Amino acid sequence: MTRVAAIDCGTNSIRLLVADVTAPSGASGAGTLTELDRRMTIVRLGQGVDRTGRLAPEALERTFAACREYAAVIKELGAEKIRFVATSASRDAENRDDFVRGVLGILGVEPEVITGDQEAEFSFTGATRSLAGRTDLPTPYLVVDIGGGSTEFVVGEEHARAARSVDIGCVRMTERHAPGDPATPEQIAAIRADIEAALDTVEKTVPITEARTLVGLAGSVTTVGGIALGLAEYDSAAIHHSRISYEKVEEITTMLLRSTHDERATIGVMHPGRVDVIGAGALVLLTIMQRIGAREVVVSEHDILDGIAYKAAEGWF
Repeated sequence: MTRVAAIDCGTNSIRLLVADVTAPSGASGAGTLTELDRRMTIVRLGQGVDRTGRLAPEALERTFAACREYAAVIKELGAEKIRFVATSASRDAENRDDFVRGVLGILGVEPEVITGDQEAEFSFTGATRSLAGRTDLPTPYLVVDIGGGSTEFVVGEEHARAARSVDIGCVRMTERHAPGDPATPEQIAAIRADIEAALDTVEKTVPITEARTLVGLAGSVTTVGGIALGLAEYDSAAIHHSRISYEKVEEITTMLLRSTHDERATIGVMHPGRVDVIGAGALVLLTIMQRIGAREVVVSEHDILDGIAYKAAEGWF
């Protein structure tokens, strides 16, 4: 057993998982992951990157403040390995060296700026290990990780066999098209056109329509799941592995796009940092479901963080 600290720094949020992980045993053993601490902070590291190509000083400072908090947790719990994975925003930024130096100084490890395909592989591992043997959720799985800057698509059975990352994250779509409050039909159409074009790209290399089970990851999907369940406040245990119908996703997406900022802010499961970007994130999910004909989405709280922890314990890095 290895105690691992996994950090996922994306465009919108930075998250920490400290867990005890056992490696797979034999050909069919999946290994186990026992969670000790899991937390998330909205830092908007990708603020303005799509427009300027640089990480904003205030975004860097928000991220470093979260890193200092996480460093204290990691020290207290005594993690043996630390892995810090940086995704879309830091891949795109001209000044990513400033980011690397800051993280190294606080946590003692360099961010591992992974490719979109690596990001997809980690997400698949984290999301599907706990589904092994579920006869009600047949393979192939399509794992969709809707992030702030990008969305990852992975098709596979026990292991990923095809993956693609495209730039249709909820923050990027919101900043690019600046939907109003509420969004206009023209703005919604522009966002949808970008998503459809990205799906055309994905289909060239990933057989997404072969999927028999759609698994959705990350904050946009879990927030839609919480709304669908009618939760008064965010409840990770209730949301994990909930199954949300296409009709419910369509209803919630329409509501989010037609509502104002203040109306969205009153939703009990809504994190304040998602209020402005949740409409675009929900539209990404809905458009994917329409493209592949999915009747439901399985919502997973196990995602890239869990995948990073598994892979770190197995010596993958």
